[in-house]
Amino acid sequence: MLMAEFYSREELVAQRAQWKAEGQKVVFTNGCYDILHPGHIRLLESARALGDVLVLALNTDDSVARLKGPSRPLLSEQQRTAMAVALAAVDAVVLFDEDTPRELIAAVLPDVLVKGADWSHFIAGREEVEAAGGVVMPLPLEPGYSTTNIEKEILARGE
Repeated sequence: MLMAEFYSREELVAQRAQWKAEGQKVVFTNGCYDILHPGHIRLLESARALGDVLVLALNTDDSVARLKGPSRPLLSEQQRTAMAVALAAVDAVVLFDEDTPRELIAAVLPDVLVKGADWSHFIAGREEVEAAGGVVMPLPLEPGYSTTNIEKEILARGE
């Protein structure tokens, strides 16, 4: 089984140009992926089905802490990256340190930008992707799965 490849931002932009030259349809999604759960897997599988290549951009540890609070992430960016590259649905993994991946998305300009439907109200990079002729697709979430709720449940059981 082939594993996904980890790219720096610069390497990913160069690889995107190669994929485009080869006529590959590139799908992009992002998130913290702090505790990997079935909802994440199903979203990634659905996203991968929309194209030839799936890029997963992960928030760095600093970015997760700014978004989720000082107790997060529960798993380091190295651990989260190692899990992400091992997922069958994922072809490329990259880290981003900003609060949103807008700059990265603008540099990569995927053909399809995917986020969970819980982010329908704000999908970073929407304007850039649509202006370049790409499609933005909020995908439905798997009911009952949330990293925040899993964290709360674990803490509640520990008391």
